[in-house]
Amino acid sequence: MDHCSICAFVQLCIENKVENDYHLNNILSVESLVENTVQQKIVDFLQVGGPVVWILMVFSVVALTIVLLKLWQFSSLRAESLKTTELALDEWRHDNGEGALEKLDEKRPIDALVGYTMRALLSANLSVDLIREEVERRAMKQLNQLRSYLRPLEIIATLSPLLGLLGTVLGMITAFQQMEGAGNQVDPSVLSGGIWQALLTTAVGLAVAIPVVTLHSWLERKVERIAHNMNDAVTQVFTSKEAKHLVEKTTKEMLHAA
Repeated sequence: MDHCSICAFVQLCIENKVENDYHLNNILSVESLVENTVQQKIVDFLQVGGPVVWILMVFSVVALTIVLLKLWQFSSLRAESLKTTELALDEWRHDNGEGALEKLDEKRPIDALVGYTMRALLSANLSVDLIREEVERRAMKQLNQLRSYLRPLEIIATLSPLLGLLGTVLGMITAFQQMEGAGNQVDPSVLSGGIWQALLTTAVGLAVAIPVVTLHSWLERKVERIAHNMNDAVTQVFTSKEAKHLVEKTTKEMLHAA
């Protein structure tokens, strides 16, 4: 390759690099412009909405945090899983109490309740009525833990549309005050601008409330399903043949002691 060819090749590479750098800078400039535009729109939106929209934004962040926390709680506990519970109950029905306890994963709420019930019946130290009362107490404690933070979620769902409506009313008052101050020189654009700004808070309130109500109902339903599964599993422990045999044995021992 002669000297002229090498120079031409180097020149071509330089031109390609310059062109690529130019396109890259254009892309970065467009991305930066879009990002700045979005940020400016968010700032304008919050300024137009006023303090009510700020409060609703805080509500939405709190609600999202609670939902993520509850999802993590249900996922880590696997509270709705009945796989190990069914295996343990199957062993319990076949008069294998120790085998049933080995099948349980007592980190899960239902398994922990079933495990306590089985141990209490196997030990025969308490009457059946006392065991039932203790099981009910433990179940209520676990369900209260699963219902934790659902009340604030319900409050957010209730207050969000009311706050939105309050913002709309305050905005309408401001719009009509501006009309009164303008006197005979009323500009319709001023009135229409004030009205849409006022209605913005209602829209934000509903946008926060609708998903929060939906998620709250879904989480409540999950807790109700867990409560039903708890009751069903514990009832099966008490009504199985093994439990009946242990109850009869305990009753005879108490009568003999008396």
